[in-house]
Amino acid sequence: MPKILFVSNTANFSKFNRPFMRWFKRQGWQVDYVSIGEELILDCDNQYAICIARNPFNLKNFEAYKELKNILLNDYDIIHCHTPMGGFLARLAARKSKANVIYTAHGFHFYKGAPLLNWVLYYPVEKFLVKYTDCLITINQEDYYFAGKKFKMMWLFHIDGMGVNINRFSPVSIQKKEQVRKSLGLYDKNFVLLYIAEFIPRKNHNFLLRQLPVLRKSIPELKVLFAGKGELLEICKKNAAKLQVTEIVHFLGYRNDVEILCQIADIHISPSKQEGLAISNIEAMASGLPIICSRIRGHIDTVIEGRNGFFFELNNPGRMVDEIITLYKQADLRETIARNNVMDAKRFSVDIMVEKMAGIYTRFMPPIPEKLDVSK
Repeated sequence: MPKILFVSNTANFSKFNRPFMRWFKRQGWQVDYVSIGEELILDCDNQYAICIARNPFNLKNFEAYKELKNILLNDYDIIHCHTPMGGFLARLAARKSKANVIYTAHGFHFYKGAPLLNWVLYYPVEKFLVKYTDCLITINQEDYYFAGKKFKMMWLFHIDGMGVNINRFSPVSIQKKEQVRKSLGLYDKNFVLLYIAEFIPRKNHNFLLRQLPVLRKSIPELKVLFAGKGELLEICKKNAAKLQVTEIVHFLGYRNDVEILCQIADIHISPSKQEGLAISNIEAMASGLPIICSRIRGHIDTVIEGRNGFFFELNNPGRMVDEIITLYKQADLRETIARNNVMDAKRFSVDIMVEKMAGIYTRFMPPIPEKLDVSK
């Protein structure tokens, strides 16, 4: 039986890989998964938990490397790795393996406008690892063009992310929207901004928080929903208190019902500093929400200015404020963008991504042995 091993920092990331894991199971493959093992991984035969740390300088990663080398003794046909440290350790450990190694880059840490330290630390490492990468997959155009120009490898592909379950995200009627809002303590007259993101520095929550005192002057019914957890959550709560906006801000923590949040919101905001391809924007688009986001790599791959929403520069918060107020005042514009977004989100469907990935995987799958003719 042929075997594939998926590797990522966290087990939570496996939810993006599950459609591809199920595809391999249907082909008769053994599917195994390596992560830090913080939760149960579905649709796999064997789940391995090793101590992968996000910080590249954490000594735990040396131990994780040794554990991963032992796991690779199982003679896998394909290794598909994700996340920076998962991709680094897997490719390093697989140097002498006969497996075909696929790495999906969910946004290089070196990009236009990235800090110099990112280029010094991450670019040389990625360039070194190219020789141990049979196939590199990028999820945005900037990374794809850069890799094609700077890296020499046999196979390079671009796909539109890992896929979104479009059937899970869809607009609802006004009546349904009001009903769900009441269940969360909101009113139909509220104008609701939604930001779905982990509370980490690059997601830039404080950029939006600092503009709320200005926004509420023009939008008296303003409510802001933050969905996510992370190291900066408590700091952001304190900043909201300092800015005296706690009564209009709801910190919801980690949610597994983001489709419900998208149904009750009016706009999805993303002031992120860095993205590979913002899944939350696509989910919001499929739900009919206009997008207002920073003009960065990963956002410009999903949003068309004026059709799906609007961009702002990270050095110009006033532009973001103006765009929010414009959409607040123009319900017709919100409805037009909503129709566009429901249509445009379909190209990011998980079904389309499975079909595209199947075409890539097939290049690296061993040939099916011919059946012996026992009649002779």
